[in-house]
Amino acid sequence: MRILVTNDDGINAPGLAVAEEIATELAGPDGEVWVVAPAFEQSGVSHAISFVRPMRIERWGPRRFAVEGTPADCVLAGLGDVMANTPPDLVLSGVNKGHNVAEDTLYSGTIGAAMEAAMHGHKAIAMSQYFGPENRGAPDEFLSARHLGPKLVQKLATNAKWADNRYGVFYNINFPPVGRVDDVKGFKATFQGHRPDPSFGVIPQEAPNMRRYLWLGHGKGNAQTEQGSDSRECLNGFATVTPLRADLTARDVLPSLEAVLSD
Repeated sequence: MRILVTNDDGINAPGLAVAEEIATELAGPDGEVWVVAPAFEQSGVSHAISFVRPMRIERWGPRRFAVEGTPADCVLAGLGDVMANTPPDLVLSGVNKGHNVAEDTLYSGTIGAAMEAAMHGHKAIAMSQYFGPENRGAPDEFLSARHLGPKLVQKLATNAKWADNRYGVFYNINFPPVGRVDDVKGFKATFQGHRPDPSFGVIPQEAPNMRRYLWLGHGKGNAQTEQGSDSRECLNGFATVTPLRADLTARDVLPSLEAVLSD
């Protein structure tokens, strides 16, 4: 198996190394693992691409490249340049340092990279590690991702539904915030959650030079989301898998919209 690995935390991020471990185990001794990742952290850039400027790409080692661009740029670079003559069988994005559930999915560069790969017809999986009191600051903060990742990704790559729609499906995995592998409750198929309050807000701050700045702060509320959602079930100890598509059409609204327009 030939696997392309990318992320949004940057090519030096510890989660990328975990993704490479997962990819190496899946690829096997006769397979290939290629890394095309951002030269710098690109968290929160969603599905952005560098449309109005070129992106520099630099080889860092065998099958390893850094791109001065977004995660989606990295996928484009991997598919259109680095692996143009030897396309991947699977694209892995992550492992992100922090969950990508509920509304986070819309902001995530990790998700954006997987979405870009899916739009090119490739199997793609985004992977994120949820953090909480049990694993934050632990000797191995990515414990559940490291131990559950190979089996879960193999299940999806081998048996999951992919090209059933013109946009195709890609998958969003979130590994639970546990301190021991034995604390994982299992795997669960979930839908994208919805928090009762907005995910992000601004925090004003005045600098010593009297200039005003705004920081973005992430809200809380995963415990208040619906049962069966990615945000609730991952918090409760499950490794969650959410099937996603790039199609944003609210199809359930189309009939009523047609009536409005024809009235």
